[in-house]
Amino acid sequence: MPKATKAAIKAHTKYNYKSYDRLYPYVPKGYKAKIKALAAENNETLNEFITTSIRERIERLTKNPPISN
Repeated sequence: MPKATKAAIKAHTKYNYKSYDRLYPYVPKGYKAKIKALAAENNETLNEFITTSIRERIERLTKNPPISN
C-alpha cells in the first residue's frame, strides 16, 4: 500500500474536522478490551460498535429515529 502524501493527510484531516464531532469517553481499565472483543465478534470496528450502541440507545430513549450519518 502506498504511503499517503502530506497533502492527502491534510485533506483527510480537514474533512474529518468539518464532518465529525470528537468524543473522548473514559472507561474503567479493562473495559476497552471487552468492548473491542465484542466489536470484533460482530465484525465491527471499535468506533462502529460505539456509535451503533449510542444510536440504538437514543432510539430507545426518545422513541425517535436517530440522527443519520
